[in-house]
Amino acid sequence: MTKREAKRLYLYCIFALLAAAMILGLSFVAQKAGMEYVGPFTFNTLRCFIGSLFLAPFLFIFKKEPEGYSAKNWLTGGVLTGLVLFFAFSINQYCMIYADAGKAGFITALYIIFVPVLSVFFKQKLPRNVMIALVFALTGVYLLCAKGGFCFELWDIFLVVSAFFFALHIIVVGHFTKKVSALRLSCLQFLVAGSLSLPLMLMEHPTLGAVLAGYKPILFIGVVVTGVAYTLQIFGQKGARPVAATLLLSSESVFAVLGGMLLLGETLTGKEIAGCLIMACAIVLSQLRRLN
Repeated sequence: MTKREAKRLYLYCIFALLAAAMILGLSFVAQKAGMEYVGPFTFNTLRCFIGSLFLAPFLFIFKKEPEGYSAKNWLTGGVLTGLVLFFAFSINQYCMIYADAGKAGFITALYIIFVPVLSVFFKQKLPRNVMIALVFALTGVYLLCAKGGFCFELWDIFLVVSAFFFALHIIVVGHFTKKVSALRLSCLQFLVAGSLSLPLMLMEHPTLGAVLAGYKPILFIGVVVTGVAYTLQIFGQKGARPVAATLLLSSESVFAVLGGMLLLGETLTGKEIAGCLIMACAIVLSQLRRLN
């Protein structure tokens, strides 16, 4: 690959990550709306199966695999990413019963802190600008989520746990995208996550009428978010460092707040707006030339 081609691929990856972040941010609005019709595990089961079915036909169109591909890598990667995604989706969606869409988006953005911590265990060094950006990001999340001192709601704590699993998902995806196509890996991970959610869905005793009543948020999450956004994320991670990719994806929190305000009528205090601005600065700083 020439230097020009590498630069072009990098730009494509950046665009893919930003597009994924916008869609994922708006997904919190759909997640919140979906809870008016079905339970969290029913919602997750449907979103995963719809996303996997949406991607399946494209497997026959785009058959090219990266060098080193094997069925073993595909199965291992799909099962591991699907398992991690199941925990992330389950905890996060359950919290949407109680949390505001905008706030949930920003608390979930805590995965920008967990990714570099996890990356250290894989012997990856942190550029100085990224370390500074992480401090800004942590400050922004605190201003958005803390309710006096270090007091958080119970579901805030569970959202932090889900953020850990989203961070782990990014690390695992970053490992397997070097060996398996983004499309193939994405399709299998959703099939695995949906299969794990299915027994819990049956315990919620969903009805066809409820599913049909909530078809709009379910289809949006299943096709646009699960099928498109997560595939864009996997593609984008091919050409970006894990920490930089995480900070780009964390802009979903900004879109979550905007979506909550415009579509759900949610509001922000002055302190929370300051947190949004600081978070945006952190994202931009992470993409500047390295300072070290």
